Amino acid sequence: MEISELQISQVNKQIEALIKAESFYGKKLEEAGITRISTSEDFKKLPFSEKKDLRDAYPLGLMTAPESEIVRIHSSSGTTGLPVIIPYTAKDVDDWAIMFKRCYELAGITNMDRIQITPGYGLWTAGIGFQNGAEKLGAMVIPMGPGNTDKQLQMMQDMKSTVLCSTSSYALLLAEEIEKRGIKDKICLKKGVIGSERWGEKMRKRISEELGIELYDIYGLTEIYGPGIGISCKYDNGMHYWDDYVYIEILDPVTLEPVPDGEMGEIVITTLVKEGAPLIRYRTHDLSRIIPGECPCGCKHPRLGVIMGRTDDMMKIKGVNVFPSQIEEVLKEFPELSSEYQIRISHLDGKDTMRIYVETDGSVDFVELSKRIAERVKSRIGFTPLVKVVEIGVLPRSEKKTKRVIDERYE
Repeated sequence: MEISELQISQVNKQIEALIKAESFYGKKLEEAGITRISTSEDFKKLPFSEKKDLRDAYPLGLMTAPESEIVRIHSSSGTTGLPVIIPYTAKDVDDWAIMFKRCYELAGITNMDRIQITPGYGLWTAGIGFQNGAEKLGAMVIPMGPGNTDKQLQMMQDMKSTVLCSTSSYALLLAEEIEKRGIKDKICLKKGVIGSERWGEKMRKRISEELGIELYDIYGLTEIYGPGIGISCKYDNGMHYWDDYVYIEILDPVTLEPVPDGEMGEIVITTLVKEGAPLIRYRTHDLSRIIPGECPCGCKHPRLGVIMGRTDDMMKIKGVNVFPSQIEEVLKEFPELSSEYQIRISHLDGKDTMRIYVETDGSVDFVELSKRIAERVKSRIGFTPLVKVVEIGVLPRSEKKTKRVIDERYE
């Protein structure tokens, strides 16, 4: 995906604003002697921005527009350090709503839908992002926020909600509760717009079948507006992203050189028209690929593949680099397993140990199944984990994101 002349001119406006604001990135540009770019090769010489840069700018060091034009802030969770504060101008808020409206439209959602929003509101970008886009579309919003499953299901029935917006973890929890309570015939959901965490094909299939709905995968980051910069279409072959608002590169996470379209690498994002806190060549650490060619849906915007994980998800166990997605790939080969799993890593008696917890129903031999899974994992990653098979429903469910990897070595 070569950068276009229009995008180059948009990047130059972002560069000008960043230098004028004397932001961390403006200083990087000055140190590199860069005040503008003219070609794709020039663009590839621009320095990267990282999460650490954004944390170091706390609280308002990212603010690039005058304070009189800032109407809102949002923030990352800050669970691993200082939070990142992202300022928004009125135009940023409107641009985000426009992108989100496009997401709903690509999913076939209209102003006659009733959209139940379960992600959190407040500093987190999710809830209000889903709401702004729905209001821009003209649909009825049911702004529930997270938790209170009894109330969620009551409103879902009484309001005849047709669209569910949630994390995949909470969508699964709701699906299981609906099944348990025997109220599926009272639920009017047709579509689900799911985001904020990576989810595998097995989980997707469970949610879709148990709720009887079409699922659409939405993409975004707090640092880059929030959710809504891309979404899958009905053909479910990647996520279309709005390249008139963001420019996306896929780079080798080690060499930081571009990889060919179709190959896996790290997503690096440049905002093209953002005013409050523009970012250039922001390393997301999300792993995906550009899907080449045109989509059968007719949408001309380019496509990202599903998010396969993060470069910082890697676990080093017994000298072997392991990604959660590798374990998930193995588990989906066992149809008798549910979509839920948990990985626990411990250091016992001077050596690392990996335990994998999986769920199944009572119709299979737990001991025999655990042995087969352990053998398959060993053939994939090179060492044998301890596999514990439990009954469906034993592993924790979450109203937000499910923590699937717990590393106890450093606790």
